[in-house]
Amino acid sequence: AMLDPDRGLSLTIARVVQRLQGSSLHSQLERQARVSLHKPEIKLETLKEDIKDFLKTSGWEKKLQNAVYSELNVFPSPCHPAAPPEHIKEPLAYMRKAQGSWEKRILKSLNSMCTELNIPLAQKRPVNEQKELLNKWNEMGTDEPDLSLFRPVYAPKDFLEVLMNLRNPNYENGEQPSFRNHLGLIQVPLKVKDIPELKEDFSELGLNTGQLGIDDSAQVPPEFFENEHVRVGQKVLAEQDSAAAQQYVRQGCPTALRADLWALILNISNQPEDMLYYEQLKSNVIQHNLLVDSLIYKDVKLTASNDDYYFVFEDYLYQVLLCFSRDTSVLEHFTYSSATPPKSYIRGKLGMEEYAVFYPPNGVIPFHGFSMYVAPLCFLYHEPSKLYQIFREMYVRFFFRLHSISSHPSGIVSLCLLFETLLQTHLPQLFYHLREIGAQPLRISFKWMVRAFSGYLATDQLLLLWDRILGYNSLEILAVLAAAVFAFRAVNLMEVTSLAAAEAVLADLSTLKVMPLLQIFLFATIT
Repeated sequence: AMLDPDRGLSLTIARVVQRLQGSSLHSQLERQARVSLHKPEIKLETLKEDIKDFLKTSGWEKKLQNAVYSELNVFPSPCHPAAPPEHIKEPLAYMRKAQGSWEKRILKSLNSMCTELNIPLAQKRPVNEQKELLNKWNEMGTDEPDLSLFRPVYAPKDFLEVLMNLRNPNYENGEQPSFRNHLGLIQVPLKVKDIPELKEDFSELGLNTGQLGIDDSAQVPPEFFENEHVRVGQKVLAEQDSAAAQQYVRQGCPTALRADLWALILNISNQPEDMLYYEQLKSNVIQHNLLVDSLIYKDVKLTASNDDYYFVFEDYLYQVLLCFSRDTSVLEHFTYSSATPPKSYIRGKLGMEEYAVFYPPNGVIPFHGFSMYVAPLCFLYHEPSKLYQIFREMYVRFFFRLHSISSHPSGIVSLCLLFETLLQTHLPQLFYHLREIGAQPLRISFKWMVRAFSGYLATDQLLLLWDRILGYNSLEILAVLAAAVFAFRAVNLMEVTSLAAAEAVLADLSTLKVMPLLQIFLFATIT
């Protein structure tokens, strides 16, 4: 049920106020206001106005503005007050049900691994092990434990099988009038955008706008645009305004400014209390051994360690991912995620709620390739607690949507559908050809989208793509890029006669240039 705008606005304001009241920013503001009372320019008769002015000129008002903006970006717009909480998680019942049974499968896989290997989900590390881990915290990669018995709980292709079987029970045997002609693997009727709508949404990527990542734009010599863009970027950083930064990065980030701009958009400032929190997570890792630690370890070894760009960051990846698994603040994102954190029961107390704990403590079970969400961020942030906070914020804003079943426009189901619809509509011959030879395009592009292209594109190109994810606060661009890649390789793909051959044509994306591909696909396709 839609709210009338005023009611919606007042609910939003109430929620933001409530969320900020418990924050450290709130206590800092109070402290600043108290300090300001001793300043000569603050007069008793104009107290309220003077304190407001002081907070404005001293930069605290900006900090508050950014915090509000951050809340609005992350949390969904409020439902009707009468709507049950599960509607905030996911409005469609059949999607909630599918996500629930997928979670049961994952948990079953995890539990059977426990039983087979006779390893508990969690145990305290003996003191000597704790010391050892602490000593090699910065070089965990040198360890070569035998992980042959551990297997990823699931891989993207297992997840795709689940998505292919999704059906809306209200439309039995394909009675969806507008949808009947969709010949892709995804068979649920969600509304996705067409090219004219995407053009409007992504207007800043147009051919007449300067872009970082386009070498030979006809309009302006690139070095002229770049110098000007850097100048504007420095101004945006000086202003410390999250909303302005988000608008700015739609045209790409200059390399030297990217780390600071992303941190500003995500409202991450790495305060002393944040560093302390990170240290607490670290000591939790040192003290307790979780089964997921081995899964994380194995995932890094299978993915990032073999990657030409990322193998150097192996130690950072262990640190960030091990701390992440212990971070209970991540549980908060489940209020707006279709997923529910898995529960585990203390031995012998199965089903007794008072003995239930979330497992892992952050509620997120890593899958094959999970560490690739962190790897590209290691290029930008070298201080572990800052790297950690940026990753956590990217996860609770974006990445969680890539491995949960929902109807959200940035959710993986919508992205798959958007990708298939774009191909079927704009490259019908290619789409039908690949379908006929048993090489459904989504079978190839799914892994790119689930990983947000990390590990597939060259890093400089990946960062230009992630600039736009942050700039538009949306993952839809992943589906557009996936379709653009197929368009770009269409001539070769028309000649293949098998899935393996199609995969070979698309096996190496490391030479692709993201921005020209997106521009040509969105703004030069005849619609």
